[in-house]
Amino acid sequence: MQFRNCTEPVSDVFRKRTLPALQIFLALFVMVIAVTAPAHADIVISPNTPKPPNTTPLAPQYRIEADGSVVLRLCFNSSCARTEMLTFSAADMEKVKGQLAYCPGEILYDRLQRVRIAVWQMEVLAQKYAPVLANDREVNDREYGVDGRMDCVDNASNTSTYLMILSDLGQLPSWRVEEPSVRKPLYFNAVHWTAVVQDEVTGDKWAVDSWYRPNGHLPFVLPLKKWKDEKKGWVPPYDRLNPNPRVSNEFCLENARGQIPSSR
Repeated sequence: MQFRNCTEPVSDVFRKRTLPALQIFLALFVMVIAVTAPAHADIVISPNTPKPPNTTPLAPQYRIEADGSVVLRLCFNSSCARTEMLTFSAADMEKVKGQLAYCPGEILYDRLQRVRIAVWQMEVLAQKYAPVLANDREVNDREYGVDGRMDCVDNASNTSTYLMILSDLGQLPSWRVEEPSVRKPLYFNAVHWTAVVQDEVTGDKWAVDSWYRPNGHLPFVLPLKKWKDEKKGWVPPYDRLNPNPRVSNEFCLENARGQIPSSR
């Protein structure tokens, strides 16, 4: 199965005439951003107006309130062209914690499913308060110009935010949320971003890629090194890490656990 690049398309004429120069410019730009951008930023609540597109995911912006509610920034409409501040209630967050409790095990398979459930449930909440996200589809081919669409910059931004929030709430033990990672940054037809978590037990990094499915669905997880090699989470052997049960209590049943492929 082949997909186009995860950001908005560029015309063939534009590619042919400007690709070499733009590849050099983009490489320099990404390097500057990587050096100068803060890992995390304070919340800035601004009007919900369209903004210039971003070439890299945004740093998480959120606040966990004393009453257990969470205020967070969400971005969508391709490369975070639009942002909104949402509030998840304390009751919302308790429901998410209840779903995560179905995978309490310390083995890697259970911990990976906990990460997947976390993203899934937070995306469902986001759509509850921003119904326009129901327009999002897998990849980009079916949603050009649609309000509420999300490319890989949007997905990596939002997924990182969700994971950071739940990590701060102590719901992702033994995982550390890392900055998003990119593959093939010099190629307009192949550049792709993903959220990343690091296993504090082994030190291995894992891609948490939510772009291949619509909002409100389970992301794919696979070793970051394999993701960089363009391996797919729905193709063996990594499909064993990415089941799609109907309910959360089926994720970590003894007979449902898959063998963990090598992350090397």
